[in-house]
Amino acid sequence: MAGTHRHTIVVIGGGAAGIATASSLLKRRKGLDIAIVEPSDTHAYQPGWTMVGGGVFEPEVTVRPMESVMPKGVTWLRQAAAGFRPEDNQVTLADGSTVAYDVLVVAPGIRLAWEQIEGVEQTLGRNGVTSNYRYDLAPYTWELVQTLRSGRALFTQPPMPIKCAGAPQKAMYLSCDHWLRRGVLGDIEVEFCNAGGALFGIADYVPALMDYVGKYGIALQLGNNLVAVDGPARTATFKTEEGEVTRDFDMLHVVPPQVAPQFLADSPLAAESGFTDVDQHTLQHVRYPNVFGVGDAGGMPNAKTAAAARKQAPVVAVNVLQQLSRKGPRAGYDGYGSCPLTVERGKIVLAEFGYGGKLMPSFPEWLVDGTKPQRLSWMLKADFLPWLYWNGMLKGREWLAGPGGLIAS
Repeated sequence: MAGTHRHTIVVIGGGAAGIATASSLLKRRKGLDIAIVEPSDTHAYQPGWTMVGGGVFEPEVTVRPMESVMPKGVTWLRQAAAGFRPEDNQVTLADGSTVAYDVLVVAPGIRLAWEQIEGVEQTLGRNGVTSNYRYDLAPYTWELVQTLRSGRALFTQPPMPIKCAGAPQKAMYLSCDHWLRRGVLGDIEVEFCNAGGALFGIADYVPALMDYVGKYGIALQLGNNLVAVDGPARTATFKTEEGEVTRDFDMLHVVPPQVAPQFLADSPLAAESGFTDVDQHTLQHVRYPNVFGVGDAGGMPNAKTAAAARKQAPVVAVNVLQQLSRKGPRAGYDGYGSCPLTVERGKIVLAEFGYGGKLMPSFPEWLVDGTKPQRLSWMLKADFLPWLYWNGMLKGREWLAGPGGLIAS
């Protein structure tokens, strides 16, 4: 039955950003009245799905019951958010009830807009069409990789923004590495069909990636945006500057276009992009000072990665407490994001960068040179980062992620 809830802090979303922010708040001030609005019964470590598609992880290790990651002491509202009324400090839920707040944290994530690719939803999971962007499809990626002996494999990337901008090519490199080891790569045409104009957005990492493009004999098709798929016919249609191009395939790894959740895009909280309209450093809303944005749904110009959310959560936690104390924000986010590019099984190019493409390595160059493929980076991705996610980030432990300071004006 519809009713009204009230909590000091309301967090929209129980994904990486929402849970990490709530945990960081409770680490700083025990007993805070926090509610998390989240309809899902499970929580996923989404960066692990690339490894599932490459045959490195079993899918089950990437998911846990939502109940197990909810911070102790929070109220879990098992509903979807349906709309925002910031003038009234209220959120409307899917069942028609409302939640009043003193401070709102908006972290609903990003929406996979499959509907923007004609025909793809009808063929996902069969006819050689797969995607590591879905838990249920990543195992099919690995199945296709293992069974393909010859033919054409297409890997796609839509226009930005997308979460984990390196994931489209990670899938490709791990697949090529397997085919190379099996001795069949020479019989497979591999094409990377990227809607953008560059292999990767940060130039410092491109030379190492281009070495692998050459090693695997990958044909780069830049400026190619996937717009339609005919699964039974095994054809994919791309929009280019010259017009539409249709290619046959035996395997197609699709990365869907990604947009802000509709209830956010339609709300007073949205920027023109549809994402939460926040200051890129304080993560405070530009019009409503008691609203903050964090994670993939934020309108900041950073890479949308779990590593970015890990850095943002402490900043939001500090500034939310400042807001509750009627003070201005005092922590700042520098745009940090990380993209461990799995170029082969056992080696990774560890891209770490902030606003403006500034390189922001977490380790000294003598230990980890992120611009070169290294085995230690693979160990970080395969072993340390999942552990850090479940036991650090989601628990409010801010190892390697303390909140930055703002420059005094």
